This record gives sequence, C-alpha cells and structure tokens, in this order.
Amino acid sequence: MPRIREVIAAKRDGQELAANDIRFFVAGLTDGSISEGQVAAFAMAVLLRGMSLGERVALTRAMTASGTVLDWSTADLGRPVLDKHSTGGVGDKVSLMLAPMVAAAGGAVPMISGRGLGHTGGTLDKLDSIPGYQSTPDLDRLRRVVREIGCAIIGQTAELAPADRRFYAIRDTTSTVESIPLITASILSKKLAAGLDGLVMDVKVGSGAFMPTLALATELAESIATVAGGAGLPTTALITDMDQVLGTTAGNALEVVEAIDYLTGRARDARLDRVTRELAAEMILLGGLASDLADAHMRIAATLDSGAAAELFQKMVAALGGPGDLLDRPARHLAQAPLRRPVFPPRPGIVAAIDVKAVGLAIVALGGGRSRPEDAVDPAVGLTDVAALGAPVGPDRPLAMVHARDEDGFAEAAARIEKAYRIAEEAPLASPLLRAQFAGAKKSVRD
Repeated sequence: MPRIREVIAAKRDGQELAANDIRFFVAGLTDGSISEGQVAAFAMAVLLRGMSLGERVALTRAMTASGTVLDWSTADLGRPVLDKHSTGGVGDKVSLMLAPMVAAAGGAVPMISGRGLGHTGGTLDKLDSIPGYQSTPDLDRLRRVVREIGCAIIGQTAELAPADRRFYAIRDTTSTVESIPLITASILSKKLAAGLDGLVMDVKVGSGAFMPTLALATELAESIATVAGGAGLPTTALITDMDQVLGTTAGNALEVVEAIDYLTGRARDARLDRVTRELAAEMILLGGLASDLADAHMRIAATLDSGAAAELFQKMVAALGGPGDLLDRPARHLAQAPLRRPVFPPRPGIVAAIDVKAVGLAIVALGGGRSRPEDAVDPAVGLTDVAALGAPVGPDRPLAMVHARDEDGFAEAAARIEKAYRIAEEAPLASPLLRAQFAGAKKSVRD
C-alpha cells in the first residue's frame, strides 16, 4: 500500500498529518489492511516526532468512529452521562465506590474500565473476583443496567473503539506505549465511544504511577483535557499522588472488601476518601448536578450518609450477575488466601519512603497481577494493613499483612515489600495529595 508508506514517512520526517491521512491509517488499522509492522512503524514515528493538537484530535475522533458510538438520547435517562478514568496505580479501587456515588447523586455512569498489567491493578480484575459478575456484557445489557440502576462498570467490548484494541496490543509489544499523543487517543476514543457528557481524568504521579514525574503527569493531563475539549467532550483532569498505596489494601478481592467497607461506612482511609470525593464532586459539577464545588461535595457526602451509594453498588453487582447479598456477606462470596502473615521491618522507625511500583510487583509475584495480557490472576492474594508514609512501624506494627497461597509466595512477597520500604527516625514531609487540575489548557493548583 503506497499511501501508508507515505503517511509513515511524513510522520517520521516530522510533518503534520492531514486529518484524511489519519482517518486512512485508522481505517487500515481497523480492517487489518495495514500490517503489524506498518502500525508499529507509525507508532514509533509518533513516539519520536509527537503530534500537534489537531493531529491528536483527528486521531481520537477516527479511533472513536472505528466502532459503535453509544447514543443515550433514546434511552430516556433524564440525567447526564458521566465517567472517570484513572491512569492506574497500586490499591486504586476508587471506581468501585465512585460510580455508585455519582449515580446516587443523579448521574448516569457507563464506566469502561481495563485490566491490570505490570505493577498497576485493574478495575475489571477486582470486579472479576466477584462470583458471577459479567464484566463484559453486550451493549444492550449495558444500556439496560445504566438505565435501571444508574451505573455499570464493564470492560471494553469488541464494538467500542476496535481500532484502539489492535493499536494498543501492537504498541505494548513495540515499546511505544509511553507516547502521550497515543495514550491520549487511546483513553479518549473509548470514552467518546461511550457517549459521555463529561469526563474526569485522574492522572497519577509518583513511584507507583505510570507517569513517575510531575512534568510527565502534567503533560498528559493537559493533553487529555485539551484534546477532549477539541473533540467535544468536556473534561477536567486532576493530578493525584501515587507515592504510596491508595487505601490500606492492594489485591483484587481484598480491594473489593475495602470498597464495601468504604461504602457502608465501616472503615474509610483518609487519603482514599479524599481522592474519591474530589473526583466524584468534579464529575457531578461537570454534569450540571451541583451549583459549585462546595455544593457538589455536599451532594456526594449525602450519597454516603444516606446509604444510597452502597445500595446502588449492590444493585449494580446483582444486575450484572453477581450475588445479591455481597454487601452483607462479602466473606461468603470473595476468595480468601489460605496463608496470612505480617511482614515486619528490619528495625523500628517511621516510614520515610515507599517504592510503590515494587509493592505492586510483589502482588504480581503472589499471582495477583499479570506481566503479560494472557496471564491468569489469583483474586485472593494481596496485601492488607499496608503502612502509609509517616506511619510508625516495628515489631508490633508490620509493613503489611501478606495474603498468599503458599510459603514460597509469602517469602518472595515479603522480601520485595521489605526492600520497598525505607525506614527513618523522623516522618517525611507530606506530599500534596492533589497536585493540579486542568480544564482544557487552563491549570490550577489544588493543594
């Protein structure tokens, strides 16, 4: 195909591609007429040469149009269609609580989530730990659940943005995942295909994040907010801290338990609580369901205080095939590891720093994550009682409680966790939990 060679060469040489050339590339990507090698060459050219705002918008729109675009106007929802997306981290179970909270506040939330890869956990893996839960239903069932319940957390179906599915698989094997224009188009094409009225992005930054530096996180947040606006999707992006595990658990079924405890009010980790409420408030503000941010926070708090959010989570789980009494009896339904044992620090002191990526890889070593997309995941293993930055640890206060299948799994995870923590005599300076906010190209500092 002479034309695809010309498109690749133009981007290789730093030229700006016309929208027609980008649509041509995406059409060939979708129908398979462009080879894997040509797709990889295009991705590498973009990684090295970048893309202008116009190119990013054109790529996002073309990938969105490669499959079905949901139209909620005929569903008689009577509420704005909203969503949140996170770039991923360790212990990030925010979506499990946020979707029913926003639904209880008056939004409709068709949340398209992903699976974990490498050290980051995936929302779908957490939901797959719930027996019977159908994380990839057909679109008719998705529409019905959103219409009747108000929220549904599912995975990307074959109908939504199929170009992204093939493109990401090739990028993953050719070391081009890190391209910010391609990350932007990948995220937004799926969100635009979901027919949203508003999107809130949670861009993680820190040792456990995909974007380890504030400069990179800022570049991605600004790119997503600006391109989304150019593609017609109102979007706010928050940059949030991932220099420690979010919440007190990491591991699929264990995080579901923490989410249930949060929704029912049995226990709420302060950092997890704040991030969840901030993102949820921004969502309902975008949807016009609150007059200002303070009003949005009040409305979100009411969904927790009244029990409405917990009730909608239970209804969503049941509507998608899960047990109808999960909130009341999670231990009856969720897998539990046979070996549970604490990991103590080599000496007492204060947690001064955490290599959060290493903590995530400890969970992968236990079997709770995947190094390759085809790897199986053990829902029961992981960590609870994870020590946070500034926490005192010692012979009576462990770094974490390991949930493992066997002694070998525990030993490897324990060694990784002990190495991931730096213990000192004094507490570290607290890092801001919310670093910045972007609405289009406009930036504001939050903490």
